[in-house]
Amino acid sequence: MLLKKLFPYALAACFALGMFPVSVAAQSPEARQRQLTPTLETINLPAPDADEPVIISLASAEDINRAKPLAEKGGSTFPFQSLMNAAIEQRLGSPYSWGATGPSAFDCSGFVWSTFRSVGIDFERGSARTLWARFAAPAPEQQFKYGTLVFFSNLAHVGIVVDEKGFYHASRRKGVIYSPFNDYWTSRIDGFRQVPQRAPLVADAAGK
Repeated sequence: MLLKKLFPYALAACFALGMFPVSVAAQSPEARQRQLTPTLETINLPAPDADEPVIISLASAEDINRAKPLAEKGGSTFPFQSLMNAAIEQRLGSPYSWGATGPSAFDCSGFVWSTFRSVGIDFERGSARTLWARFAAPAPEQQFKYGTLVFFSNLAHVGIVVDEKGFYHASRRKGVIYSPFNDYWTSRIDGFRQVPQRAPLVADAAGK
């Protein structure tokens, strides 16, 4: 009689113990999948690259069509290069920030616009692609003249030429820096544009 009374309890206990591993085994792949999903998403994230230009504020076709070349104004009697050097020096080391025009952060076209504007050469703020459409190409011998704009990577990046050795620009990873025209950059050059110059404003260059 005692065995008959205990048998149902023993059977239930065996059933429970037998099903438990099956249940855990059935759930384990799903649990593992839930644990793997964030890992797979993390793996798919792009790894940090070198100083690869990022596409910044590309202009639409309408923006390019609306952009009109600026007329050349009278020659400057001010030391353009000295004032530009001073303006660039104030910006060197500033961090990169998409769409920023200063005073403490810049993107590539914002750096170009802000620098020229600070010495009294003003034009409408625009993307690298818009600046390409707005200004005329220099003569071949003027391409590496100080102050010429140099464009890279399908008009996604722009900088200010110093000479045939290098240029200033707002780098995505390093901020406003000087970079040499090494193999990396020369292989990505799209071309050059020349900003018409007029008499710079000394007060503006001094930040007043």
